[in-house]
Amino acid sequence: MSEETTTRRRFLHLGGIALSAGLAGCDTALSAPDSNASRTSSASDSSAGTGRSSSTDARSQADGSVYTRVYRDTIPSVVLVRTDRGQGTGFLYDDTHVVTNAHVVSDTSSVQLRFQEGTWREGAVRGTDVHADLAVVVADSVPGSAEPLPLVREAPVIGQEVVAIGNPYNLDGSLTSGIISGLDRLIPSPSGYRIPDAIQTDAAVNPGNSGGPLMSLSGQVVGVVNSKQGDNIAFGISAALAERVVPELIESGEYEHAYMGVTLENVTPAIARANDMSDPRGLLIVRAVRGGPADGVLQPSDIEFVNGSRLPVGGDVILSVDGVEMTSFEDLASYLALQTRPGDTIQVRILRDGSEQTVEMKLIARPERSRSPLQ
Repeated sequence: MSEETTTRRRFLHLGGIALSAGLAGCDTALSAPDSNASRTSSASDSSAGTGRSSSTDARSQADGSVYTRVYRDTIPSVVLVRTDRGQGTGFLYDDTHVVTNAHVVSDTSSVQLRFQEGTWREGAVRGTDVHADLAVVVADSVPGSAEPLPLVREAPVIGQEVVAIGNPYNLDGSLTSGIISGLDRLIPSPSGYRIPDAIQTDAAVNPGNSGGPLMSLSGQVVGVVNSKQGDNIAFGISAALAERVVPELIESGEYEHAYMGVTLENVTPAIARANDMSDPRGLLIVRAVRGGPADGVLQPSDIEFVNGSRLPVGGDVILSVDGVEMTSFEDLASYLALQTRPGDTIQVRILRDGSEQTVEMKLIARPERSRSPLQ
């Protein structure tokens, strides 16, 4: 069998694995070829087929590529995270701590870390936050070539170019590029709640990418890769949320999220008509959890048939929180996650029985698990 035929069959094998993938996550053991061997083989084939002049041209072009510069600056700090159940990706946050996904480390207390320079390190799981799907691992040592990757400070924008660096399908040190396709998304978390303020990208991610950095072209972490949903749609936990969660995981091993205890519905034109509202605005309270902060403070609606459709009728409509207008479920979820803590008292502007008023509510820590989209 010729070397060309062998290479083609290897490529088709990997393509078949990729097409069968669902969500990006902790990669289980796969019989993919060793990535270092693949790079060596590819380099030899290229040198033999094109000659030294073409190789020199390619290197000259790559030296001038912004993607190559970001990759070279970042890759020493990107690690493969391996557990007994599978593997994912992480990145160096400070001198000793590695950030990854909570679903990558799961309930293990120790992991193995492999840096790009090839050496393995032991890592102890310092803390996990299943609500934000973030985890922190303490490395027993860090190679001198690895430097902490900074989280971006400015808000990202749609259309901004980004790159994802990680270890999909055991192909270590892979880079894919794309743009930020959407902001302020709500994505599932291992706890059943939804993660707010998430970043959507069309950069390709696959099992094994989870926990790796989504990088700006200026070399800052825009998000922590979390999941994939279909072709060209992937998500990352925002740097803003990671900046709140990670330091507390390092300090105490846990993080508590603020909780109102309500189920909400965006006020659509149909809901507005059913509730005699002049225009659709705000968030209608569908349910208040018994014993939660909203219980007895906010009034829930009832489900009634209106013109043949089941719609929530009555109940309070949240218009703003602490003076910040709430136009969608995403608005409220992001505000609670990024601006409040358990124990805070918030001012909730509501529409009740046709008139506006303000009520106070003291937030508590979010319960461990949820099966419904509560806030």
